[in-house]
Amino acid sequence: MTTITSTKLTKKSHACVRLEKDGRTLVLDPGGFSEEDAAVGADAILVTHEHPDHFSEERLRAAMDADPAAEIWTLRSVAEKLAAAFPGRVHTVGHGDTFTAAGFDVQVHGELHAVIHPDIPRITNVGYLIDGGRVFHPGDALTVPDHAVETLMLPVMAPWSKISEVIDYVREVRPERAYDIHDALLTDLARPIYDNQIGALGGARHLRLAPGESTAL
Repeated sequence: MTTITSTKLTKKSHACVRLEKDGRTLVLDPGGFSEEDAAVGADAILVTHEHPDHFSEERLRAAMDADPAAEIWTLRSVAEKLAAAFPGRVHTVGHGDTFTAAGFDVQVHGELHAVIHPDIPRITNVGYLIDGGRVFHPGDALTVPDHAVETLMLPVMAPWSKISEVIDYVREVRPERAYDIHDALLTDLARPIYDNQIGALGGARHLRLAPGESTAL
């Protein structure tokens, strides 16, 4: 009989999450809206794209300096800013790549950031599918991986999206559950509206963790 190891998910501020399994820690998108120590203690860090609410060079350098064995996987635009300072520890990835980080199996999905405005050039953005679909973090795009997803980290509110798109994204991915991320700009007054509409129309359990709160997957 196969034993499934539990994964601990901890929500950090905005788009940052920590995953812990078998004593190792994977952190995704410790950006400028996240806590200063959001990446400290990570064995591995994944970054979806270069926007400052997802990528903080200061936070990444602090984590890499704190643990000489820590490594980063990210797209080229971010890797170029860090590779020289941490030779051999910063890995460039793109759509279709697979790798193992901190004991987690990772598949890379997606290529471009969502459209903010037609006049603004689109940058590269990648999403990360963790452990065969246990978790999917899309970054700033509504990427649908070609794989079943148990837990979707849902970009619930952004300058580039509207709630109908968020609802349709949950419907298309069809996860077992969706946890809010990308929520730093969502006020407490608006949260019940998002909770009610996404929960009623998305077709999946819609859940929310406060920064620092954890759950077992």
